[in-house]
Parts: sequence; C-alpha cells; structure tokens
Amino acid sequence: MLLAFLVLPLASSLVPVLFLRRVPRRQRKMAWQLIVPLMAGVAMGIFGDAAGEEVALADRGVWTEAVVVRMDDSGTNHCDLRAVDGGEITPSLSEGDGCHDWVSKGDRLRVRYDPAGIASPTDAPHGGSDGAFLGTLFAMAVVMGTWGGVRQSRWDRAYDGR
Repeated sequence: MLLAFLVLPLASSLVPVLFLRRVPRRQRKMAWQLIVPLMAGVAMGIFGDAAGEEVALADRGVWTEAVVVRMDDSGTNHCDLRAVDGGEITPSLSEGDGCHDWVSKGDRLRVRYDPAGIASPTDAPHGGSDGAFLGTLFAMAVVMGTWGGVRQSRWDRAYDGR
C-alpha cells in the first residue's frame, strides 16, 4: 500500500518535473498525460492486492465454521477468529469481509480462510475476476505514459533547438 500511495505518485509526477535537463525551471512542464499513469498505478496497487487475495483464497481457501474470540470495533471492525476445532484463523476478519456491526464475541460465522495465513478471510463466495480491469489499467498507464514521455521529449528538443 505504501508503494501504491506514496512511491508511484511521487515518481510519476516528480521525475518528469525535476529530472535534470537543460530546460530552465520556469519553462519546465509536465504533460497532463502523465497524470493517468499516476492514477492507474495507484489503482493497480489497490485492486491488485485485493485480486491477489481473491486468487489465493480461490486456490487454497478452506470453508469452515469459526467463532469470534475478540471483536475490535474502534474505527473499522476487526474480528479475531478461531475455528470450531480450535485452530487459529489469521489474519483477522475485516469489516468489509464479514465482521459487521451486529457481530459480537462468541458468534459463529462461516468463513473461507487461507491456512497459510497470507490472504484475509472472507464470508463471501469467490466473486468475479479483476483481471480485465487490471489489464485495462495497465494498458492505459503504458499508452498515456508513452504519449506523455514523447511530449516531454519534444519540449526538450524544442528548447535545445534540435
């Protein structure tokens, strides 16, 4: 998430503006086309993480009955779960994945979780794939980034008199 919210936006906007070139600072421009790869990069980081968890649950997810052992409702809800057979389920169940306001300690939930503990558990069946959406975002980033890079190069050549 740090990569999606901090590194990609800063690199996408600061590199074209601050890149060492002969153009004086007052005449430096940033092509508006470079904003699209910035936003697409942030969206790919967010949706790619969620898509990775969905794939992990689809591949190795296990449905089980779980008991809520602790409910944290400060801000967004998080439920610590334990399988009925006593096994711990990690990480905790988030509000968007089934830890709703009406859930309390001791409640039983049917959840799908990753025994390796990498993907977050969920109470929803596996939804559709985000592959087409992520592919579209990637294509937009490549096309608009290339277009913006070409425009920047033209501005540099125009300034240099080439």
